[in-house]
Amino acid sequence: MEQIIIQLISGAVGGNVAGGLFKNLSLGTLGNSIAGIVGGGLGGQILGMVTGGAVDGDAATGIGSILTQVAGGGVGGGVVMAIVGAVKNMMNKG
Repeated sequence: MEQIIIQLISGAVGGNVAGGLFKNLSLGTLGNSIAGIVGGGLGGQILGMVTGGAVDGDAATGIGSILTQVAGGGVGGGVVMAIVGAVKNMMNKG
């Protein structure tokens, strides 16, 4: 349970960091946070699948696991926010 919370929080942070870096894709603080939370959850789950579950469950203890969850959630959040922002921009131009 702690792993998913870490992923969601880091996803929200990652979404807002990406929104700050890519102003043209930003969805605003709330939009960046929501997209980041979704991306953080997805990123963490995908990371778990790719690593064969090595970062989930009972084996997920210690600072290395926490850093992995933060990285997976943050990157996932930033990526999803950027994708949603790009799609929104394309829809507004069309």
